[in-house]
Amino acid sequence: MTLPGWRDWAFALKTCAAALLALSLALWIDLPRPYWALGTVYITSQVLSGATRSKAVYRVCGTVLGAMMSVVLVPNLVNAPVLLSLAIALWVALCLYVALLDRTPASYLPMLAGYTAALIGFPAVDDPGTIFDTAVARAEEISLGIVCAGLAATLVLPQSAAPLIAGRLDLWLAEARDWTRAALGGAQQTGDDSQARRLHLASDAIALDGLGLALRNEAAGAERGAAFAPLRQHMLMVLPIVAALADRVQALEQAGALPARVRALLSDIAFWLAGKEDGAAEAARLRERVDAVEPSLTGTPDWNTLLLASLAARLRDVIDLRLDLRALRGHLVTGTPPTSLAFTYTAQVHRIRHRDHGLAALSAFGAFASILVCCALWIATGWPDGSAAPMMAAVTCCLFAALDDPAQPILGFANSAIVGALVAGIYLFAVLPVVTTVEMLALALAPPLLLCGLMMTQPRLMPMGMGAALNGATLIALQNGYSGDFAPFANSVLASVTGMWIAAVVIRLVRSLGADRIARRLMRINRRSLAKAAEGGGAGHGLELAALMLDRIGLIAPRLAAIPAEDAAAAGDLLADVRVGINVVEIRRVRRRLSGAARRSIDDVLGLVADQKRSLPAEPGPDLLAALDAGLDAVAAAVTSPERKAALIGLAGLRRGLFPDAPSYRPPALQEIAA
Repeated sequence: MTLPGWRDWAFALKTCAAALLALSLALWIDLPRPYWALGTVYITSQVLSGATRSKAVYRVCGTVLGAMMSVVLVPNLVNAPVLLSLAIALWVALCLYVALLDRTPASYLPMLAGYTAALIGFPAVDDPGTIFDTAVARAEEISLGIVCAGLAATLVLPQSAAPLIAGRLDLWLAEARDWTRAALGGAQQTGDDSQARRLHLASDAIALDGLGLALRNEAAGAERGAAFAPLRQHMLMVLPIVAALADRVQALEQAGALPARVRALLSDIAFWLAGKEDGAAEAARLRERVDAVEPSLTGTPDWNTLLLASLAARLRDVIDLRLDLRALRGHLVTGTPPTSLAFTYTAQVHRIRHRDHGLAALSAFGAFASILVCCALWIATGWPDGSAAPMMAAVTCCLFAALDDPAQPILGFANSAIVGALVAGIYLFAVLPVVTTVEMLALALAPPLLLCGLMMTQPRLMPMGMGAALNGATLIALQNGYSGDFAPFANSVLASVTGMWIAAVVIRLVRSLGADRIARRLMRINRRSLAKAAEGGGAGHGLELAALMLDRIGLIAPRLAAIPAEDAAAAGDLLADVRVGINVVEIRRVRRRLSGAARRSIDDVLGLVADQKRSLPAEPGPDLLAALDAGLDAVAAAVTSPERKAALIGLAGLRRGLFPDAPSYRPPALQEIAA
């Protein structure tokens, strides 16, 4: 933990000011529970102004939708408490399921719609006749807090995500450049080192997602957001392309088949990559040199010729990506919209994200079960103020559902509630009795609110700070007039903490998978996607499949540390699977223009690839290698066409991806000579 800097203090001060403003306005308007406005400020506020703004709009809409649902459910089911509990639990679960499928700020809308219905509906059971007024008041209080937080983030020392993205991007580009130059030089790296570097780059690219989403929601951030969308996908596409480039260079080096002029071209490209200028003119000259060294694939090409043609294609991609990444970084910093891009393939796939329906359904069921257990305890015991238990279970299950193991953070949130309750008790029974004006109230609340704000600037302490502010404000229950009654206070504290504890236990039993199991799950899903692509289903474009697989690899990378060493080694080269996927879809695309033996041989290859990827993780068998060689023979014998060339390069890439250590392919003519 680092000491707070001036930006941390600025965030804490403006968040505290926004919370006190929301509370004062709620008291002035005479809303029934003004403390909800104060607590909402701390739920909504983020260090980056765009992140706060992105939450604000969706939270307001979600709050209104949740309030409407509570108005529909409570009056109609209040006399059937079991059915009402089931209905609210189902609504929360459904909304959480939808929210978890969307990894953007838009997910806050269904999430808020879910637990707002619980926040309004469960406490209203004792007085269902006032549900409409209560729902309107809750929506007003929560919306007031959201608006105050958004105004403070926008008007008071707004912190943009652009400089942070630019700084991280520079570090990423430097590491990617070093890796690419090493690949161009044919440098040998151990498998572990290469795998670690690639996964680190993938993880860092995915980690920029949150910053990019915040950037789009900043004032005048639309243009910068437009530059970030292709930037992220370009960063991810660097990984399989450079990996393929390194593979081709090393294979040609080992065979002693890398021509001197190609070696000189690789050296010049490496020198150009290190330059600080855009170098568009030099890039055009380098492309011309790539065209000059690219071999013709007429006749029956040998294995080294196929590798050299594949290398030329990857060199063009590297040149285009380097130009685009420099240009997109400039657009990001200056706030100008991106112009035409050289690497155009990712333009249609930069919005693709992995969606895990199974994990979302499991999380939704955990929330559903937690709420029902709390409701059963509340109904069975007739617990006064027991409505806080299912209410807080719904909130905590939703807030932490996206984590690998939500149980531990939920327990931390419960601990923060206990801390908040202790502070709330001191204020409720010692401080507030002597407070007579709003100004005195603001001065009394400022110290703990500032402390909570400072804690929220530290990632490790952020849940504790937010939880203490939210739970403390709720338990003090500030209203127009003082009422310090210990029994309701104690009941509310106990019910809230009990609800969170129950949620933690249920989630631990139902949903907590851990980083290792989720990483293995993502690997299995990637293999199934490959099998589906080989069978002709799923993504219709190689870059589309690659985008989806790379997104999953970015999610796998930070979790690999939790996997035992032997399992991590068994995972193999994850980027090799992406390269295989790109080649599979490209081969399937061009097979339609081929006929006869060429098309049949490609179908045989794709069928065997699908079978291998659907089986347990194991090395592909010799039958697949034989089918690939037969496919190269058949396609080489086909009529010369662009589709024939693409199929040959695709089959060569597939062979290298699946059998990197296999002997070189030998065309029939060479086999006859050897015989």
